[in-house]
Amino acid sequence: MSRKADSGTGGLTASGMQGIDLGIMRRLLKFMRDAQLTELDIEMEHVKVRLRKGTSPEAGAAPVAMPAMAPMLSVPVAPVAGSVPAGAAGSLPPAGGGGAPAPAAAVAPAAGPAPVAHAGPVVKSPMVGTFYRAPSPTSPPFVNTGDVVKEGQTLCLIEAMKLMNEIKAERAGKITKVLVENGHPVEFDQVLFELEPA
Repeated sequence: MSRKADSGTGGLTASGMQGIDLGIMRRLLKFMRDAQLTELDIEMEHVKVRLRKGTSPEAGAAPVAMPAMAPMLSVPVAPVAGSVPAGAAGSLPPAGGGGAPAPAAAVAPAAGPAPVAHAGPVVKSPMVGTFYRAPSPTSPPFVNTGDVVKEGQTLCLIEAMKLMNEIKAERAGKITKVLVENGHPVEFDQVLFELEPA
């Protein structure tokens, strides 16, 4: 690879890598090593860079810069054992290319906690985030067990992507149970409160 001085960036650029500062590339490689990353994709203005390390034959190849509009190569991958539905497993040819179908593998569903039945209406989280019962650490909670709430009343906050989202009651009722601790993470569709219809 030939190098030439790039007066615009004050560093060296590799021939065929217009606008890429090799000093930046070195810092990216050091960052990958320090953070123990195996792959790093960067897109800047009209340049897209993918750095990858590993044991493949191409691992020793120099980093490649591509125009931002360059199409990405898609490579088909053989299915991993257990990733194919049980009914379809016998109809796929084996990865080796033989003509006989592979024996169907027994796939056991992942064991998780059994869903809990709730006596009355519930309020569920509309997003993934962090649950907060009050608007600030020194403020009282929006609602407590036993409180009667009106439709549209704020019940809690969920912080998602640094934004505070008010969760409001969809119906009037009495809070019978608060199911999440303040400051704990919540998942989409997780039950936050149990209500008793008003």
